Amino acid sequence: MVRTPSNYDATFAHPLLMVYAPAGQSRWASERLTGLTTAATGAGFVVAYVDHRSLSVSTIEQLGTIPDLVAKEWCIDEHRVYVTGHSDGGTASLMLSVLEKTKKVPAAIVPSAAGVTGKDLDAFRCPAPIPVMIMHSKNDSLFPGWGAQTSAWWAGCNRCDATKTKTVEGGCRAYQQCASNGATLYCEGTGGHRDWPNLNRVMLEFFAHPEKFQ
Repeated sequence: MVRTPSNYDATFAHPLLMVYAPAGQSRWASERLTGLTTAATGAGFVVAYVDHRSLSVSTIEQLGTIPDLVAKEWCIDEHRVYVTGHSDGGTASLMLSVLEKTKKVPAAIVPSAAGVTGKDLDAFRCPAPIPVMIMHSKNDSLFPGWGAQTSAWWAGCNRCDATKTKTVEGGCRAYQQCASNGATLYCEGTGGHRDWPNLNRVMLEFFAHPEKFQ
């Protein structure tokens, strides 16, 4: 399901925001959960919501082909494809950036409550530096502490000083002295696993201007 800005211009290449759904949820349920449509289209993004599919490497690779399909119908800047999602959708958005076949698809990622550990990521080679904003609740009992692990892994890949962080918008912690294009944030919420964080404005600013967070 694709939502476009009210002033959509078919001659102008728009940034694309992919939103991957949590387990068992449809594109419409994911739109209601995240509440991203109004803010994202108002900021000029085309937004595509994707139904959940049971995750596997091949499924995530298929999810990575959707931006090309969207670009066949709408005018998309394929160098500005941004991905987010919650729970399984967070897992998909995170893994898209490390799998060999899809790692060049996203220009930046903001996974929420992803089911990925630091040890899982240790099986992969670091991609080129990419802006990463990890959203994870400290009260997530399904995946406890996993966001802290994955943000630390990304801080290493993005060549940040893992010992230095500063607080930025939304209460997020920004790692310092990261590589160019390697802004790395960890945003720890207080809700449970099912809660989408109240960080949409920060997320959209991070996609548009990641350098502000370094």
